[in-house]
Amino acid sequence: MKAWQDVASLYQIYPRSFRDTNGDGIGDLNGITEKLDYLAWLGVDAIWISPFFLSPLTDFGYDIADYRAIDPTFGGLDDFRALLEKAHILDIKVMIDLVPCHTSDQHPWFQEARSSRDNPKRDYYVWRDGRDGNEPNNWRSLSGGSSWEFDEQTNQFYLHSFLKTQPDLNWDNPAVRDEMKNVVRFWFDMGVDGMRVDAIWGISKDPEFGDDSPNPDFNGDPEAYGAFIHDHCKMGPHFQEYLRELASVCDEYDDKQMVFEFYPDEKLGDIYQQYRRVLTAHPKASAFFMEYRQDEWHAEHTGQKIEKYLQAAGSAKPFFCLGNHDQPRVASRLGTERARALHFLNLLTPGVSVMYYGDEIGMTNGELTTEDIQDNFSPAHSTIDSRDLERTPMQWDDTRFAGFSEVKPWLPVNKNRTFVNVNSEKSSPASMLNLHRALLRLRQEFPIIKNGTLNIVSGTDTGNGFILGIKRELGRERAYIFINFADAPQSFSIPENGRILASTHPQYLLLGKDRQMTIPGYCGVLLIH
Repeated sequence: MKAWQDVASLYQIYPRSFRDTNGDGIGDLNGITEKLDYLAWLGVDAIWISPFFLSPLTDFGYDIADYRAIDPTFGGLDDFRALLEKAHILDIKVMIDLVPCHTSDQHPWFQEARSSRDNPKRDYYVWRDGRDGNEPNNWRSLSGGSSWEFDEQTNQFYLHSFLKTQPDLNWDNPAVRDEMKNVVRFWFDMGVDGMRVDAIWGISKDPEFGDDSPNPDFNGDPEAYGAFIHDHCKMGPHFQEYLRELASVCDEYDDKQMVFEFYPDEKLGDIYQQYRRVLTAHPKASAFFMEYRQDEWHAEHTGQKIEKYLQAAGSAKPFFCLGNHDQPRVASRLGTERARALHFLNLLTPGVSVMYYGDEIGMTNGELTTEDIQDNFSPAHSTIDSRDLERTPMQWDDTRFAGFSEVKPWLPVNKNRTFVNVNSEKSSPASMLNLHRALLRLRQEFPIIKNGTLNIVSGTDTGNGFILGIKRELGRERAYIFINFADAPQSFSIPENGRILASTHPQYLLLGKDRQMTIPGYCGVLLIH
């Protein structure tokens, strides 16, 4: 089986929405197993599966009641073992989610911890007395309101950085860190190849529990999350140390990988210095590049972001991605044509290119009503910012339920399933799906794409500020990527002649004399020398 150093792509699966095989309208592990042949056909090297552990599902799996058990919604351990076996036969690595910042309030640890102040598990979580009859400090929850919930049984507050059903674990307790490392060992022993580690910023906090500073740039509700600079509630003094300790479990095994979910906070200083702290925590760990989510459509700035992330990564394996289960789909954020250009770019960056299920066919946010929304993070089940919008069922075909299920799915299928689906796009050479397949094959066929150095070709060199130019080098081989950020055709200079290896618009390219090239709006092109 290929090693992580040879992996070129990672495909995220949100299991509830991938494929339902037992007729309950919810995706399951056997559905993933059934579709592994499709992923192998596509050219995927590795998959990351969002949580499928035992959970009351108040945060759809990110509230874990047992890290070693599978929720019956998704199947059982034997189903997961079968998935793992088939994936490995197909030379596909399997990465799963680790949620170390918090558990469910139904986890046995928390049930013991809240039973009495002197319970041995009490210090597994963060408990504090109130301050002048109020919460211990002003920390805010990402789900809204205070981060503190009063527990009448023991007359203290417990900390929750997310929903009140997700109490924060106390990572300053060595026993908690040992518990998490043992969870990793459990799955690594079973054969899991890697861990995507959720919400790492919360594992270290200010030990003095000082108030977060007010945000002078915020206008709005003074109690909102954005009203504060989060300089005490996250990324505390032991942040990098605890990341290193967790990732060190990889050293006990052959060829394991961790990737941290990390969103740097511009209010806390240079974001690439923050990235660097995470990317350099351990040789077998990395962090997703998520700066595309800012939706800044600017050639020069996009190139600068890529360069700065790679500089921060140093020798760490880079992981470039356009979205995930918490971000609106890229085609809805930017439009179909811009999304196509950005996918082209993302699939030609060094290291590992990450795809969110359905993005390879151009899936867009769902069209949901307030009655459809199930996401508990959505205020009053809002249809504006609900994460359910990017979690609608995978569109396999144009049938009523898009080949996802035989019954009504847990979320409605997007109406564009009639033309945005795997079956129809397989037979269309110019489809988003076949573009992904072609580029994934090139990632495997040409080592320069995955392993080559990257340097930005400036607009002054191409003579066109709308064009993002990227030079890739490996040994004596050179390749160039050009992306047109304008909506109209652009002409520009290429540094040297070469053959066109791939493009978003191959039928419309014009290579003129004296190294002049003209490409359509929102076009991407790959040249190799």
